[in-house]
Amino acid sequence: MSFKIAIIGAGSVGFTKKLFTDILCVPEFRDIEFALTDVSEHNLQMIKAILDRIVEANKLPTKVTATTDRRKALEGARYIISCVRVGGLEAYADDIRIPLKYGIDQCVGDTICAGGILYGQRNIPVILDFCRDIKEVAETNAKFLNYANPMAMNTWAAIEYGKVDTVGLCHGVQHGAEQIAEVLGAKSPRELDYVCSGINHQTWFIDLRLNGHPIGKDELVAAFEAHPVYSRQEKLRIDVLKRFGVYSTESNGHLSEYLPWYRKRPDEITRWIDMSDWIHGETGGYLRYSTETRNWFETEYPQFLEAASKPIDASKRSNEHASHILEALETNRVYRGHFNVRNNGVITNLPQDAIIESPGFVDRFGINMTAGITLPEACAATCMASINVQRMSVHAAISGDIDLLKLAVLHDPLVGAVSTPEEVWQMVDEMVVAQADWLPQYAHAVPAATERLSKSGVKTREWAGAARRNVRSIEELRAEKAALKQAG
Repeated sequence: MSFKIAIIGAGSVGFTKKLFTDILCVPEFRDIEFALTDVSEHNLQMIKAILDRIVEANKLPTKVTATTDRRKALEGARYIISCVRVGGLEAYADDIRIPLKYGIDQCVGDTICAGGILYGQRNIPVILDFCRDIKEVAETNAKFLNYANPMAMNTWAAIEYGKVDTVGLCHGVQHGAEQIAEVLGAKSPRELDYVCSGINHQTWFIDLRLNGHPIGKDELVAAFEAHPVYSRQEKLRIDVLKRFGVYSTESNGHLSEYLPWYRKRPDEITRWIDMSDWIHGETGGYLRYSTETRNWFETEYPQFLEAASKPIDASKRSNEHASHILEALETNRVYRGHFNVRNNGVITNLPQDAIIESPGFVDRFGINMTAGITLPEACAATCMASINVQRMSVHAAISGDIDLLKLAVLHDPLVGAVSTPEEVWQMVDEMVVAQADWLPQYAHAVPAATERLSKSGVKTREWAGAARRNVRSIEELRAEKAALKQAG
């Protein structure tokens, strides 16, 4: 087979390398072309060197090109994969820092809450640019695979406004299933059969069977509470399991942003989170992790390049959906996964226009979703709160309506539990002004927002959050890795 895959945001080096090696685990895909594009020439050249080394080491005919000219990369592409972070870590830092001034403590802040909504405002104009280019220069009926957050908002915009065949992809379902299989004592995650449905980062394991045996709430609660690690790291998720009756896909820290009962007061935050790793609830945890990862990669690049000389091991192919979807579409080997698509009746008690994450099957005819799923009422209620915010956020990003943007932020569950309307109005003004370089649709609103900020009497505070850690130096990271290696 010979076709072209374009990867936008290929400067996300580690993730691009994973997608690349996964796809080349499919024997039929040896002769394809990968076109890498990114706004960073520096990152682009680093990842191209790594992928070239992989191709050379494995004696493959695969072609790899790299360009900062996005349209050139998209020319003739059959598949386009996006893993962009618009505004980079600079804008992301503001997504965490500014809301903290108003008492809003986020662990991740890239999918929902004040940070996630502003992230969507930065992404959506760029996503629409991608869609325009795809329609103009890519292969007819090209498929757009979006990995970038905020997943639902980006996918919503690409489908409703970009008019491109789009699917959103995430690995939260797979990771949650691996946890469940582990606590239940499965020898392999493949022993677990499950139906997981909802919206991205609020997806729920509504049916669980281990080797054909149905797993109920009480059995699952007991298994998690008996686990020596998860009982400590996933306290919030276990509590939600007890109250809702089903387990959530999302990490302890990120889930706390969707369910404000656990994150609206500092003392409650420290009660429910665990500081053993950023993902369990640390203030700005993902920002710290992303910053450390970038610094580590820059410093240790020669080692990453050397590691690329190893043969591709198909047995280590990851469970990221992309390679499996492409394999199913091109070879007709059926793949079952969980995909982010427009609802259109798949989940009976969520709106038709919502972007849902639910099971589907892929073959040469495309992605075929399993319809007629009804969520437990509590799960549907929490999903609805986010869907309403997502819809307003997408419409605000398209129209450049700053008043609608403020209403979207006001209706976010955690923001509404912590901040007053006056605080939200000022916070959004401050975020729009700070991120003006990445918000072209709000250019007309920036002067008035700046003027309002100069006269506002709403008080703020400099607050690091309930559980903040400093970014570790390269030396600290090396010492920690060495200690872990010595320990076993």
